[in-house]
Amino acid sequence: MVIPVHDVNPVRRTPYVTYALIAANVLVFLYTPGLAGSVAGDSGLSQLCHLHAFLEHYAAVPQELLHHRLPRLVPTGDVGVGAGAPGCLVGPPTYDKSPPLSVLTAMFLHGSWLHLLGNMLFLLIFGNNIEDRLGHVRFAVFYVACGYAAAYGFAYLNADSTDPLIGASGAIAGVLGAYLVLYPRARVWVLVPFLVFLPLRLPAWLVLGFWFALQAVYSSGGGVSTAGTVAYEAHVVGFLVGMLLAWPLRPGTPPPPEPRSLLFGRQARHSW
Repeated sequence: MVIPVHDVNPVRRTPYVTYALIAANVLVFLYTPGLAGSVAGDSGLSQLCHLHAFLEHYAAVPQELLHHRLPRLVPTGDVGVGAGAPGCLVGPPTYDKSPPLSVLTAMFLHGSWLHLLGNMLFLLIFGNNIEDRLGHVRFAVFYVACGYAAAYGFAYLNADSTDPLIGASGAIAGVLGAYLVLYPRARVWVLVPFLVFLPLRLPAWLVLGFWFALQAVYSSGGGVSTAGTVAYEAHVVGFLVGMLLAWPLRPGTPPPPEPRSLLFGRQARHSW
């Protein structure tokens, strides 16, 4: 897996929406109950119970999205003892939850700092150019639309799942799909793990095409988005929707600047 670190594709305007999305995701993560311990490396049962209750309330659950009804029992956030061992208590939900609205709140939730940083890295690198092309308002609508399409696409493919779906990955996958359509020849600096991290500058079509191929392969095994698994189907759906929405904009999109030929980060010399 290659790790993108920068793209050679300047923008004309400040990507305020991209920055705001990153800030919102970070703030929500820092204030998510039960995650402070995961960042510090100290996660107890009480924190875990609070996290499960919080996610059940604000995450998107496939069964709820398709049937528009809450389960009879949900985690309460309290710790109890059952069958001789401590565990998280469950009880009837004490809140009203809108399944369609939960898709929006779930887009700002992450299960770990690694989950958060990975998503924000991709959004920072590729989101600014899509926002520059669409404009601030249209980019915000595009981002949310891709997130909703990814969540509902995942729900239809996993109709019986009761696991919470969280993360901005579906929406960001839509950004990647749009980038592939609009800027396939833009150069992207990546780190390739080969004994050490080897810096290379590759065309966007190769970097993003490889990423999408991996998601498509992984999704064939069926993934769910909990703290330990990944919703690969949501990535595939979001990516394809982003491509479709961006396709009409291809003719009017100026190409990125053509960089000088570089080989492994050093300028190549030509014989002519």
